[in-house]
Formats: sequence, C-alpha cells, structure tokens
Amino acid sequence: MLVSYHRVDELGVITINNPPVNALSHGVRNGLLEAITKAQADDSQAVVILCEGRTFVAGSDISEFGKPIEAPSLPQVNAAIEASEKPVIAAIHGTALGGGFELTLSCHYRCALASATVGLPEVTLGLIPGAGGTQRVPRLIGAQAALDMMTGGQKITARKALSLGLIDRILEEPVEEAALAYARELVAGGTGPRRIRDMSIPADSFDGEAFAAYRSMLGKRKRGQESPQIIVDCVEAAMAKPFDEGLVYERACFVERTQSEQSAALRHIFFAERQAPKVLGLNKTTVPRSIERVAVIGGGTMGGGIAMSFANAGIPVTLLELNQDGLDAGLTLIGKNYGITVSKGKLSQEQAAARQALISGTTDYEALASADLVIEAVFESMDVKRQVFGHLDQVCKAGAILASNTSYLDIDEIAAVTSRPQDVVGLHFFSPANVMRLLEVVRADKTADDVIATAMALGKRMGKVPVLAGVCFGFIGNRMLRQYAREAQLCMIEGAEPEQVDGVLTYFGMAMGPLAVGDLSGLDIGYKSRQALTVAQKGDPRSYVIADTLVEMGRLGQKTGAGYYRYDPKTRARSTDPEVLAVIEEQASKYGVKRRELSDEEIIDRHLMALINEGFRILEEGIAQRPSDIDAVYVHGYGFPSYRGGPMFYASRRGLKAVYECVENLYNRTGEAHWSPAPLLTKLVESNQTLEDWMANKG
Repeated sequence: MLVSYHRVDELGVITINNPPVNALSHGVRNGLLEAITKAQADDSQAVVILCEGRTFVAGSDISEFGKPIEAPSLPQVNAAIEASEKPVIAAIHGTALGGGFELTLSCHYRCALASATVGLPEVTLGLIPGAGGTQRVPRLIGAQAALDMMTGGQKITARKALSLGLIDRILEEPVEEAALAYARELVAGGTGPRRIRDMSIPADSFDGEAFAAYRSMLGKRKRGQESPQIIVDCVEAAMAKPFDEGLVYERACFVERTQSEQSAALRHIFFAERQAPKVLGLNKTTVPRSIERVAVIGGGTMGGGIAMSFANAGIPVTLLELNQDGLDAGLTLIGKNYGITVSKGKLSQEQAAARQALISGTTDYEALASADLVIEAVFESMDVKRQVFGHLDQVCKAGAILASNTSYLDIDEIAAVTSRPQDVVGLHFFSPANVMRLLEVVRADKTADDVIATAMALGKRMGKVPVLAGVCFGFIGNRMLRQYAREAQLCMIEGAEPEQVDGVLTYFGMAMGPLAVGDLSGLDIGYKSRQALTVAQKGDPRSYVIADTLVEMGRLGQKTGAGYYRYDPKTRARSTDPEVLAVIEEQASKYGVKRRELSDEEIIDRHLMALINEGFRILEEGIAQRPSDIDAVYVHGYGFPSYRGGPMFYASRRGLKAVYECVENLYNRTGEAHWSPAPLLTKLVESNQTLEDWMANKG
C-alpha cells in the first residue's frame, strides 16, 4: 500500500511508502487525500505525516511532467491538508524536495531530523514550484529569502531551515517516535492548525524597486534562463494578490513551464547525467576493484585539482613531483585552494584541514607501490607519458589501475609501454579538476571490464559525471572542440571581429565565447601544442594563423594583459584592440581571404553545426555510447548552456533534416571536407529517423 492511515492513541498517522524516494505519484496523491479525509472523520486530535524508507518525499514524479495530471493534483491534496480542522505535522527525514517540501508547507507544523535537508530545486529542471511553494514560502520567511531559496534551487540543512523559519523543530532519532512526541506536545498545549495561507507579507518588506534589482541580478547570474524570472513574477503575485488568486497564477505558470523548451532540455540533461555512468554491454556481475589509496603524478594546477577531488571524496592521495621544490609548490597551491573554499563558506576550517590532511607528498616513485590507482597529470607529450608509464609498470603492485589524464593522446600507445595494458585507462579531468564535474573515462583496446566499472563508480563517488569515451584524438569533448575552435578562427579571418564571435555565442548561452576562453587559458597552450604537429596535422593555416601571430607578438591572453582583447591591469575588464583587428586584416590579405560581413545567424550556425556534425561522426564510430553522453560532456565540460540540452539534443529539437540542410549548404558553399555531412546524419535523414530511433535500434 502506497499510503496507509492508522491510529496511535490520540494521534492519526499517515505513512507514505513508495520506494525508492517516495515520489508523489498519482497513487500517493490519491492515498494522501483519502487518508486526510479519513482523519477528519475520527476522534484523533492531531495528524502526523511521515515516510517509510530512507527519505521523506524527495519530489514529484518526474515521469508525469509534460503529461495531463490525473486528479487529485498535488495542489488539491495540499489544500485538503491545509484545511484540516486538526493540526497536521510533517515529520521529515532524508530529503523533502520540490513537491515533497510543498507538501510539508501545506501542513501546519514541520519537524525534521538534524540530518535532513529541504529545498525547492524545480528551477534546475526549468520549472517553478507549482503546488503552492511560491505563495507559501514568502509568507513564511519573507520575499528576499524565498527568492534566494527558489531561484538558487539548493538544498537547505535542517538547522538552517529552522533558523529561517521553514521548520519548527529539530528532532532526535528515531523520527517517528520523536514526531509523535512533538505532536502530543502541540495537542497538550492546545495548539490548533496554523495555516501559512492566512499569513501576510508586509507590503513594505520588498517593493517594486527591490523586485527590479533582483530581476537585474538574476539576468546576470542566470543569464538566458526563464524560470528564475518567472519565480520572481510569482513571488510578486504572492505580495499583490489574495492567496487563492496567487495559487491560480502560480499553477498556470507551472503548467507553461512543463511544456517549455528549456524545461525539456534541462530534464534531458537530468536524465543524461544518470544514464552516462551505465556502460552498454558491460556484464552486470562485473565487480569494481577496491580503491582505498590513490597517487597522482604531477603537482601542477591539474594534478593538484585531481588530488583534491579524491581527498574531497575521503580517499587518501599521494602526490608525486620530480623534486622537493615542485612538490612544495604543489602542496602550497592545494592549501591555497582549500583556503579559498573556506573563505567562500563552502567548507569549515576543520573540514578543509581534514581533507588536506589526506594529501601527502613524495618525490620517490617507490612510494607509489601500495596505490590502488595512479593517475599521471604531466606535460602533454607522448614521450613524457611513455616514460612515466614505464616507471609505473615497474613499481606499482599487480592489479593497480594506471590512468592517464591526457586530453588528446592515444591511450593504446601509452598502454603498450606497460606489461599490463588491461590495467590502463584514460581519466580525463577538466580544469579546475576539483570544481568541474565532467570526467571522460577513456577505454583503450585492452582495458579490462572491471577497470571500466571501477572508473565509472569512482567518478560517481567523487561527485563527477563520468562519461565513457573511445580512443581517438581528443576523445569526445576535445575532438568536437577542435571543429568549434576552427570556426571561431575562420569567422574572424573571413570578416567577423572577436567581439562579434564571442557575443553571438554568449547570447546563445555559452558560458564564455571561444576567443575569451582562449585568452583566459592562455594562447600559448594551443601554440605549443601546434608546434608538435606536422603541417598536415595542423590543417588549414587560416584556422590558426591569427592565434599564432598574436602569441609571437607576446599577446598570450589575460596573463600578459593582451590576447584577442586588451585587459585592464587592475580590473581585467576587456576591450576591443585595434592592434588585433590589424592582425586579422593582415593575415586575411596574406592568405587571399576577401573579408565580408558575417551575420550573427551564420556565426552561430557554423559553430553549432561544427559540433553537431562531428558529434554524429563520433556516434557512428562508437567513440561515444549515446547522444546524451555527448550532451553531458558539453554541458559539464565546455560551458554549453544546460537549458539548451547539449549539441545533440539541440540538433534533435531543431530537426535532423534542418541540420542536414544547414551542413550541406556549408559544404556546397565552401567545398571543405569537414563540412561533408556525417554519414550517420545523412542516413537518419534519408530514412526519416531520429536519434532516439537510432539508439533503440542500436540497443
């Protein structure tokens, strides 16, 4: 039974049991309405709502989104609870999120274990609270705190919820016994129902000017996202309208959001993150190897970030550097980064110290003998990588996993220098590794199944989104990025200014434009990489001559105060530089390019189609398991706007036929081989199939 009702002396107890997370399915909603109705008819003096299992209601049933809601809806259930003539108490353990927390807000009192968390994270799915959250929370804690909570979407600890006024009591375990005691205390005190709907928000607590300022702030912090602004509309309605009218307004907004493109995209990414760690064809009986101690080779920015990722997951790490000076610098950088985290309030001093204590240093390869996993994060050179793996093969114990953090290089070639290629895998972290959630797990030709299972499980343990990739130059993300970066360079030499290229792409929703990213990371990085390539490997000179010229002029980006832009030495504010425009003109003339005006539409199409066409090639070659994996890579590793769902989702929504025609037009106009439509794209369009059809047939 999903919902049960029984008596415990003078109390009525409603219990929800819908594992694993007690989602508010139609059956649960129906059971709740029946139970609260039943409680009104007996002689119980108060009603307690609690949940079986590991959590309170952790949210609405996401599978119902976009479909007609069967009655009773959650607002109907909440109205019945709130109207109860007897006090109703919600007893929270685990998490009470989204509709689950809105359910508790319809109750008259809320109590929770200290370990519990609450929140309204609907904004992360492109939605808004749709069962009274935007109307009740401001009445309970004020407009400012309500807006922060709902537009941020973060979980709130029970103690913080108590201090805000979202809950009324912290309980000691066991939750049921403590909740019943709290209910009896309320009954003994003659405390009746306390309905949030009857509370008011002081009109002068948050005026029109405050709302305008909040909208402006969200426009910068949540650029391009629709739901945060609609939440502001709803909170404004809570202050201006009677409660019932506010509920009607909120519900209309919620229904509109469930049918929106942004919500479809964000829900797609939600599921993509959860699908990515599942390896197709991997035997479910495969047992991951035990990882109790890790070693990281290289104490630079990347190596230090990787070490922090493991320490943050509670795994001891040994950091190896060539000499003591390098090691000291690496450990100092880690300490500095933890200090920044503490200063931002994300960790306490004690927590940071405990994590940092898990990281030790060495300059001796022999100290890695007991490690279960060793990751190299050294210079991106095959000769250096081969040398490192030769050392590891000699000192690491049997069964230890040997991983490379290479961004581009051939894992098969690296594995071949060892006597244990089955233990070698790529673990491509993204910088800063302790912050970025993406982890590309690169399966080499001989990588053992249990190594892959271990890598995927370890990614989840670290809070990453692990995505399986095959071996090719750049794997999934950087292979596609190369096409994207090429178009930025070609658009410049053909007629666009840096500001136009970056502006168009940031307006689309990219975290940063490609040229601003280059300035941030340093133009010398790509320059040095190109120096190691043959002329044929470098490709069309027009796709790199501007960047190379800037580097040779000493313009390396932000670190030198000038790259594609000029940067203010104090504020780092960027500005257009005529010197760069002169370089572009000069190189265009040198390579016989007649510059012209490029429309914003052409710039965005060329960049997106470059990603999408290469994505289809990657799928066909089996480098990525599924289209949604590519989307997860680009959202979590490359700043693609989550509210657009990733490049492959974007292609599907735009229509594969339209994508094909756009790519084909670019091919016909330029004659460039890279614009030849990918065979898989061509095949799907000709057979009138979707990517979903292709995945179904593939499975």
